[in-house]
Amino acid sequence: MGSWKKFMAVHHNPGIDCKVVQSNCRKLANVEAATWERTYFNEDKGLRYCIWRAQDEEQLKKIFTDMNVSWESITPVEETVPDLWGEGWQSHLQAEQTAATLGV
Repeated sequence: MGSWKKFMAVHHNPGIDCKVVQSNCRKLANVEAATWERTYFNEDKGLRYCIWRAQDEEQLKKIFTDMNVSWESITPVEETVPDLWGEGWQSHLQAEQTAATLGV
């Protein structure tokens, strides 16, 4: 998993039943070709922002297509928090690339 990258997938399904989303999340959590980390969800707007680790964007597209889960975008992302914006940010990124936990 060391060479896996972090991605944010955006799903927009206005009016989708929350139980359908939960059912899909349970299935996606068991996928071995990628790792689902978390989802931020706005039920009123039917928006989900899902954080994944995968080898590449194509792997996520295949997983979503195979499970009939639509998406609007899949974007490579890096994580940051305010305390990492200082001088240590570059060394943090470098260390994360070789860490066994990969930011978990």
